[in-house]
Amino acid sequence: MDSISCSASRITPRFRCFDPTNTYPATANHRRYYSTLPLSGSRSPRAANTNMGDSTTITEPKIVTGDCGYVLEDVPHLSDYIHDLPTHTNPLQDNPAYSVVKQYFVNVDDTVAQKIVVQKDSPRGTHFRRAGPRQKVYFESDEVHACIVTCGGLCPGLNTVIREIVCGLYHMYGVTRVLGIEGGYKGFYARNTVPLTPRVVNDIHKRGGTILGTSRGGNDTSKIVDSIQDRGINQVYIIGGDGTQKGASVIFEEIKRRGLKVAVAGIPKTIDNDIPVIDKSFGFDTAVEEAQRAIAAAHVESESVENGIGLVKLMGRHSGFIAMYATLASRDVDCCLIPESPFYLEGAGGLLEYIEKRLKENGHMVIVVAEGAGQEFLSENIRTIDKQDASGNKQLQDIGFWISQKIKDHFSKQKKMAMNLKYIGQLLKTLHDPTYMIRAIPSNASDNVYCTLLAHSAIHGAMAGYTGFTVGPVNGRHAYIPFHRITQKQNKVVITDRMWARCLSSTNQPSFFSPQQLLEKKTQVEVEENHIDH
Repeated sequence: MDSISCSASRITPRFRCFDPTNTYPATANHRRYYSTLPLSGSRSPRAANTNMGDSTTITEPKIVTGDCGYVLEDVPHLSDYIHDLPTHTNPLQDNPAYSVVKQYFVNVDDTVAQKIVVQKDSPRGTHFRRAGPRQKVYFESDEVHACIVTCGGLCPGLNTVIREIVCGLYHMYGVTRVLGIEGGYKGFYARNTVPLTPRVVNDIHKRGGTILGTSRGGNDTSKIVDSIQDRGINQVYIIGGDGTQKGASVIFEEIKRRGLKVAVAGIPKTIDNDIPVIDKSFGFDTAVEEAQRAIAAAHVESESVENGIGLVKLMGRHSGFIAMYATLASRDVDCCLIPESPFYLEGAGGLLEYIEKRLKENGHMVIVVAEGAGQEFLSENIRTIDKQDASGNKQLQDIGFWISQKIKDHFSKQKKMAMNLKYIGQLLKTLHDPTYMIRAIPSNASDNVYCTLLAHSAIHGAMAGYTGFTVGPVNGRHAYIPFHRITQKQNKVVITDRMWARCLSSTNQPSFFSPQQLLEKKTQVEVEENHIDH
């Protein structure tokens, strides 16, 4: 799509966003694109043997354009494939809790900008539909039969999201039929369900984990949609990471193919904060806070002995956000290693040389390493590096144990100084490992509030007839985001950004980059940013 440059005129541009209840024609400055590619295979109401990784239909992005380079990446709506759907008055207007709200409902033209730092002549850029209650809804309260499923690994806040979906549906919209699907996606056809009421979920936010259970791996999409159809479910709330959201997208496509009036809403979950577009994922604040305990313990251990080294392994398979933010928050860390920033051990400017220097200066040090850092070193020695778990994630080797052994070997060979190393993060995966301690705890106050906002945004979207979307804050405003935007890549620490520079400034560690490597990284980031803009 060509960029549309905007003049420096102070005249306010006029534009309209897509209103699912309006059938206005396209205009020169307002174009709507939404189509489905030709289907392959059976056209029967029930498709056979459709796996989570496959899709019989592929919905193209739904784009609305306006003046001055305005682009809205809209989300699907039930009225896109089911015509003449009746609408109903939103019951929130009679809800006592909302009686003091100045504006009950979100304006149909409200959108949220993905990029907020611009120049005066910049195009307005990509926007997403703002989340919130609409004046008209496409479901009556007694018509709704909702279900909730949690998939993937554990994360602080899962139970809070479950609770707030149930209580939000019940108290805001008068919905009384909500099912919990046990055991992840396979629970749709292989496990029992549990009725969820405000009374059942009242105290679950105080517990870690998920009361519904979870599992990893792709399952039979056709069987899942068969179960949804047979049970009469018409709202599906799916809580999980990028793999789960990919599965949710396929489920939506199959529901759309069958022409079912079923809204599919995703709530993105990843403790690593590696989901793109949104500001952050729930559980991340709790993870950073809990990581302080491990770092504090390592600091006490290291400064209590001669030349003590405290080594802490934290979560971060592909993204080092937890390690970076925990390092910044702690101020006790002397070196932070993340997957995005390569490092080397031997030679001038290497990690081992820096450790020696730090011990001579301070007499102790703390090293934080994300679990996905330095995996290229281990792949040279371990043949199992290509093994994957049920979700398709590469099984990582224990980088913390490997680094601790390398440090011990180095100092035993040098024989220049005594060294005492404590590794907080055991070789075996037990609850003594901080990466597992963090996953299993209840969410903190900040995440509890955030989970409530996510749950309510998903409810408002589903009741308004939107489907095939996920929710999350974009520049501080909650929005509805198409599934494909959060599954096409992972959010990673940009090591040419100021936040990583702040982290390096806090630890005083070297960047472990040669000037040539740094130039290559900057060029790579610029190419990626230009690709996003266009």
